[in-house]
Amino acid sequence: MAAEAAALDDASSSPPASPERVAGLVRAHYPFVWRLLRRLGLGTGDADDAAQQVFLSATPKLGAVEPERERAFLYGVALHVGARARRSLGRRREEPLEAAAEREAREPDAHQVLERREARALLDRLLDEMPEELRVVFVLFELEELSTPQIAELCDIPIGTAASRLRRAREDFEGRVAREEARRRFSGGER
Repeated sequence: MAAEAAALDDASSSPPASPERVAGLVRAHYPFVWRLLRRLGLGTGDADDAAQQVFLSATPKLGAVEPERERAFLYGVALHVGARARRSLGRRREEPLEAAAEREAREPDAHQVLERREARALLDRLLDEMPEELRVVFVLFELEELSTPQIAELCDIPIGTAASRLRRAREDFEGRVAREEARRRFSGGER
């Protein structure tokens, strides 16, 4: 991300990106950015808004970013936008519209929908509780299926550091899952 930071410093002197490049960037990377924001703790609607903000924030600086570094650049912007969005969500008091809609929605097999929703909520909670440096590599490897060298490039860290963080992240996640299972067994919530 040091290269991206240098590119941002030089952004004012670089020519603006063409509309075609911006459109291609959105087409190519929107799903990745959205999933990353979602796994960083944002709800569906909030991830939609934050993903738009990522591209709006990135567009003026895109002229200074080499095409092969676009994904890494967007990753850095997404981390910042996601963190800002999560802080903002912490200050909100009202129930998000999407949560109300999901609560009222009727699905054909309500039991399966409930189980999936609970599993997703548990996964989101466990990921949210992980330290950010571990959560990021865990999400990129386990959910986004990126390789360790790709993660190292995106995070601008040595490959060994990415591998070490991934090992620690897996141990952390497994520990959290084990504690959750023990808590459920203890409270009689085992299914």
